[in-house]
Amino acid sequence: MAKSLEFLFDVGGPNSYLAYNMLPELCARTGAEVEYVPILLGGLFKLTNNQAPMMRYAETPAKQKYEMLEFQRFVKAHEIPFKMNPRFPLNTLHAMRGAVAAQRIGCFAPYVDAVMAAMWHDGADLGDLDVVRDILDKAGLDSSALLALADDPEVKAELIANTESAAKRGAFGVPTFFVGEEMFWGKERLGQVEAALTKS
Repeated sequence: MAKSLEFLFDVGGPNSYLAYNMLPELCARTGAEVEYVPILLGGLFKLTNNQAPMMRYAETPAKQKYEMLEFQRFVKAHEIPFKMNPRFPLNTLHAMRGAVAAQRIGCFAPYVDAVMAAMWHDGADLGDLDVVRDILDKAGLDSSALLALADDPEVKAELIANTESAAKRGAFGVPTFFVGEEMFWGKERLGQVEAALTKS
């Protein structure tokens, strides 16, 4: 049986985007299957009393500068196309509800590919429903069906439940990975994730 890897993410997190791009090769090497778990990062922050790095290190500019340096090193080392969204941080509530809806409809991968690219290549405003609709239409997805389902109370409840479950399991940010019940946080832990997946 293939080993499974849970990937907790929010498309508004740049490190989620980088990790998302790394997962196909990791899965090819390990034979692992990924379970994608959409959560709302803002909600997770509230539940865990956490803050985004730009706020947490607001009075430590040297730390902020170094975090960005390491981020750029990762991007360069793995040759991942990336452009910081000038609107960052964004409210991704609609986009993450859409991710849950896409899982239910069966178009999750093209949905997330389109939204991630719009966010981290094109600088799109994912907080604007009209912008999201245009992104989905251009990707050949049924924007009307996706956005209608994203507004369904069951979909909204599922995103909340995913986020609350993440907090209960110890997650406090994204990306978070689980191999069984073992948790790993951050794109920098992908090597440890791979090691956990390849244990006999």
